[in-house]
Amino acid sequence: QVQLVESGGGLVQAGGSLRLSCVISGRIVSLNTIGWYRQAPGKQRELVARFNFGGTEIIADSLKGRFTISRDNAKNTVYLQMNSLKSGGSGVYYCSRYPVPWGNWGQGSQVTVTS
Repeated sequence: QVQLVESGGGLVQAGGSLRLSCVISGRIVSLNTIGWYRQAPGKQRELVARFNFGGTEIIADSLKGRFTISRDNAKNTVYLQMNSLKSGGSGVYYCSRYPVPWGNWGQGSQVTVTS
């Protein structure tokens, strides 16, 4: 069973930056199949960033220019760099497979953006 460990979240003022990390273990996966998801309070989980088949990042339209997804194959880790954060960016961030997430989620990483 795959294990997903997200980290790097925290409390940040609007306009600030955070970098999230997702360490994947338990099975061999192509990091190109990993995406970052966000669940804001009272809302459904949504995809915010992923890679396409060729490894190019795909960022949600509302986040383009501010969020970047990257990976380190040697560390089996996927990152989400979040710049110019807005209050709408608050939520719990998870990583998982895209397009069909695994049945088990990690604990997520809480991001709280204050104005």
